[in-house]
Amino acid sequence: MLRTVKHMEDYVISATDGNIGHVKDVYFDDETWCVRYLVVDTGTWLSSRKVLISPISIGQANWAGKQLPVSITKEQVENSPDINTQTPVSRQQEIRLLKYYGYPYYWSGYGMWGDSVYPNLMLTGYVDLVSRPNDEDPQGVRAVKAEQHQDDDMHLRSSQAVIDYRIHASDGDIGHIEDLLIDEETWAIRYLIVNTSNWWLGHQEIGLKM
Repeated sequence: MLRTVKHMEDYVISATDGNIGHVKDVYFDDETWCVRYLVVDTGTWLSSRKVLISPISIGQANWAGKQLPVSITKEQVENSPDINTQTPVSRQQEIRLLKYYGYPYYWSGYGMWGDSVYPNLMLTGYVDLVSRPNDEDPQGVRAVKAEQHQDDDMHLRSSQAVIDYRIHASDGDIGHIEDLLIDEETWAIRYLIVNTSNWWLGHQEIGLKM
C-alpha cells in the first residue's frame, strides 16, 4: 500500500522500551527515489533533539494507530551520533550512523537495500536472487567497496525541502509538488502528488510516477 509523507507526519516511533518521538520529515535518495531515514523529533526527553531512524529498523507498522515500532532502544537513540538535520547529511555521517547501529550499508549490494528490495531484510542475511546476479562476492570485498563510497556526492533530500517545487513538462509548467507517495514495504517513492490548480481547473492533484 502507498502512504503519503504528510500522512506520516507525527507518527509515533516506538523503541523496544518506550516511545522515541514523532516523525517530522523524511530524507530520500534522489538517485533511487527511496526513503533512507525518518527525521524524528524526540521531544522533551532529549531536549527536542532530532535523530535519524533508518527503515532497516522498522518492524510491523500500526498504520491505524499511527505508530512505527523499531528494533532499537531509547538508550541507543540517546547515544547515537549527533547529526544536524538542518544541513545536508554526508556519506561519512551515514557511515558513522549505520556502523553505530550495526546496519549494513544500503548502497553496498545489487538491490535498493543491499541485495534486497526490502530494508528490514538487510539484517537477516536475505539475498534477493531477482535483483542479484548469480556470482558471489568474496568475503569482505563488499565491505571494502562500500567504504570506497565514503566520499560520494550527497544525494539525500528532505521531503519538506522539495514540497512546493515546480514541475515542468516539455511544453510548460504543470504545477507544484504537494506530497510524495511511498511504498510502505520498500520505502520507495512511487509517485509525486502534483497540484495543477493554477492551470487545470477541476483537477487539483495528479500523480506522477517515479
